[in-house]
Amino acid sequence: MIDKPPKIMILYASYGDGHLRASKAVETCFHSKGIKDVVLLDLLAEAHPMLNELTKFIYLSSFKVLPAVYGAAYEITKDLPPRASFLRALNFFGTGKLKEALHLHEPDLVIHTFPQMTLPGMIKKTGRSLPLVNIITDFDVHARWLHPEIDRYYVATEDMKREMINRGITGDRVLASGIPLRPDFCHLPEETAEFRTKLNPDKKTVLLMAGAYGVMQGNRDICRTLLEKGDYQILAVCGRNRELYKDLESRFGEHPDFHLFGFVQEVSLLMQASDCIITKPGGITLSEALACRLPIFLYRPVPGQELNNARYLHNKGIAFIAEDAPSLCQGIDALLLDEDRLSLVRAEMENLRRPEAAEVIVNDILDKWFRSETRNAPVEIGSARPRLVIH
Repeated sequence: MIDKPPKIMILYASYGDGHLRASKAVETCFHSKGIKDVVLLDLLAEAHPMLNELTKFIYLSSFKVLPAVYGAAYEITKDLPPRASFLRALNFFGTGKLKEALHLHEPDLVIHTFPQMTLPGMIKKTGRSLPLVNIITDFDVHARWLHPEIDRYYVATEDMKREMINRGITGDRVLASGIPLRPDFCHLPEETAEFRTKLNPDKKTVLLMAGAYGVMQGNRDICRTLLEKGDYQILAVCGRNRELYKDLESRFGEHPDFHLFGFVQEVSLLMQASDCIITKPGGITLSEALACRLPIFLYRPVPGQELNNARYLHNKGIAFIAEDAPSLCQGIDALLLDEDRLSLVRAEMENLRRPEAAEVIVNDILDKWFRSETRNAPVEIGSARPRLVIH
């Protein structure tokens, strides 16, 4: 029994689309359980909109210009201790806006789906208690996610949990839940999308996803190589990149095996219709592909968390990394034409796929903090919780 419906705040960031998608998945799950008071806050965008746009531009540009610089910065800071000056400086941004939000919404628990640890230091100064939760949205652990004041971590895999234990986080604070996904990845829809009527049942279907902002490189070469072969049909998703959409439309729009999309919400329908996916290795998209048991091909992953995501799944025998279009096409041929190998890949996917992650996370949060019968020290039903005051 829940003492009273809790107020939940989820802090995210608009770099790419994954952090928001994870946040919305958790919000939807809370709503399904009758917990409606859930607030999503893009902290840096609200606190420093100009700085947010600048840093987002730099992040997205890193996929095209000097990606090695971003990757080097990521690796140099990956194992920093939580009290490192660099991390403390990053965690300073958004303090004022966060104070306002806490006063306005008075949450009972705060969830991070982006590694901006502004709140833990603020809470510690007050002497008050407010449960803080991190949902790590990659298959790689970076120091920015780790903080001694975080009460609970939800991670993609048991391997990540072991790594965090090795880095000093006690095992009882880490749950290998998976990365939260929309409900349609837990219960795959059975309806037939209109685009499926245009597909050739005698050809394999390749889903090409360039990312929410269409920043994956080499899309034109990939499409040309696959279409020239004649054995494949392509579902190409350009996200919000209108320039990429227009370019692919002008080059391949008349081809009967080419089907073009902009930004789409019903990704599960596209994945369900496909035989494999070519994508950039963002944590959410990879988790969605795993949920759909969709073989994964990763094209020129940029250094940083995405390259580490790619390497992790490659080492598990699940994802395949290619640096040019011909080798990518050869890899797709080798996998999709070999039923025994394809079965092995899908069997390995079963060990990592966790489509019900949002449900696991929300149930764990409710059990740990808000269901009196599962807490170590239950409170009287209907009793008020102490109000958080930030000075």
